[in-house]
Amino acid sequence: MKLLSIGNSFSTDAHRFLHILARQNSFALDTANLFIGGCSLKTHWQNVCEDNAYYDYELNGNEAETKISIRQALENEKWDAVTLQQASADSGMYDSYHPYLSSLAKLVRELQPQARLYFHQTWSYENGSRHPGFLNYGRDSRRMFESIVSASAKAAESIGADLIATGTVIQYLRENEKVFDYQNGGISLCRDTFHLSETYGRYAAAATWLHTLTGEEFIAKEFGGMDINLLEVIAKAVNGR
Repeated sequence: MKLLSIGNSFSTDAHRFLHILARQNSFALDTANLFIGGCSLKTHWQNVCEDNAYYDYELNGNEAETKISIRQALENEKWDAVTLQQASADSGMYDSYHPYLSSLAKLVRELQPQARLYFHQTWSYENGSRHPGFLNYGRDSRRMFESIVSASAKAAESIGADLIATGTVIQYLRENEKVFDYQNGGISLCRDTFHLSETYGRYAAAATWLHTLTGEEFIAKEFGGMDINLLEVIAKAVNGR
């Protein structure tokens, strides 16, 4: 499978382990991520209209070696799957999605008619985060999560895309697994209250993506020196708790 994500740093987090984790689970998956930090659907569409080659082209979870435009990425390869997402601060604000999301989806289907379209549901910030976008949700993590769930479901339905529910998995782990209850001394799944941690957070995102893309149960195995018991906790959440 060849996967292209039109995203930002949150898709970078999801991609970091995805290629390696897929290979570990005997699934051939090549990934490409179009990265501009904090990039919104509105900016993505503006970059399409202006054909701006502003994106870092991150292949198989590695740092980019070149810049590219959205149209170039869509025209240069044949993709089996393409993902779209909103900027994290706007992810729970459905009014911010359109008309940009539908325009991007139309472009993807015109240039890659064989590709399956996915919408990436991002995660809420941690309580205590000073990210300016957290003000949109009264600096309440649960409120942000609920807003994201609602908006992402509507977004996916509006363009006929499958949902990659990363935010739901992250929230479940925070609220139901004591070891990841960061507010009470557990391990934080974020490294700065909004980006995912470079260990279990990114692992949880990659596992969620792999489970969604393959439709198969995710099996935790030794990975990156992390605690296998915690990886199994994550696998259970990914597979539907």
